[in-house]
Amino acid sequence: MRRAFLLRAFLLFVTVPVLLPGEETAAIKSHRFEPVDAARDRTVPVKLYLKPSEKAQPVVVFSHGLGGSRENSGYLGNHWADHGYVAVFVQHLGSDEEVWKSAGPGERRGVLKKAASLESALARYADIPFVLDELEKWSVADSHPLKGKLKLDKIGLCGHSFGAVTTQALMGQRFRVERNFHDPRIDAFFAMSPSTGRGLSAAEAFGHITAPVLCMTGTEDDSPITPETTPDSRREVYTALPAGDKYQLVFEGGGHFAFSDIGFRDEERIAHHHPAIQLISTRFWDAYLKDDISAKAWLQSAAPRADAVLVEKDGWEWK
Repeated sequence: MRRAFLLRAFLLFVTVPVLLPGEETAAIKSHRFEPVDAARDRTVPVKLYLKPSEKAQPVVVFSHGLGGSRENSGYLGNHWADHGYVAVFVQHLGSDEEVWKSAGPGERRGVLKKAASLESALARYADIPFVLDELEKWSVADSHPLKGKLKLDKIGLCGHSFGAVTTQALMGQRFRVERNFHDPRIDAFFAMSPSTGRGLSAAEAFGHITAPVLCMTGTEDDSPITPETTPDSRREVYTALPAGDKYQLVFEGGGHFAFSDIGFRDEERIAHHHPAIQLISTRFWDAYLKDDISAKAWLQSAAPRADAVLVEKDGWEWK
């Protein structure tokens, strides 16, 4: 019954986009680009959110979940930009919204499961470094609107679901096959609905990662597509990470779409989830992309429970 409900919810997620209030903010400028990776003959669409500033700003890259797009999670793009970051939202062709939009209602489950493939994952793992390469070019190109606006020695990477899988690979997750996708240009990582992968234990996959990592999940955060992914298994990622600049938020009653801004009507989402995600993630970026000592001290305290208005059973921990 639970999995059937989740599948119905997932199909709703890919059929009825619902934007939250405040998706567009007058002070935030958005830019869309369609760079082409000639080596792979692959377009990697991006949407950037930035607040006009005379100084270059740190960069946060976002990777969407299965069936999503660069237009998703604007509640994060706008919030991060409003707090001094250039937010770069990447669209991954082959595992994006075009997969289900071109299929009939009865075919969508099948095409989505097929899109959650190794081929799609490998394409995503290459998309992020390509986008970072493009940002480096744009930041110095005289004719580009982003010239001088990107502080590229401070980069964060975030993703939800399949985007969390992407984030984990780029932070250096180990796999059964000896392949390394770590990108040393990225300084901090934020995974929403992380997952352990296959073939290796969580300790083998994540026990060596020294970079700052923020994990967020929920007690109802399983998967309609991957039966072996459970709320307990998602929390294994944080457990396996070594101590030092590691954090985890677990929403009591939070499901897989607690972190999205499409798929459910606003009133069907627990009210404090998005504000908590916005606040805690921004303080995480402040600590590790702006070297804000007070933000790090805030994270390593009980303050997020009060300031983010977490409920009693929500879990906040660090190590």
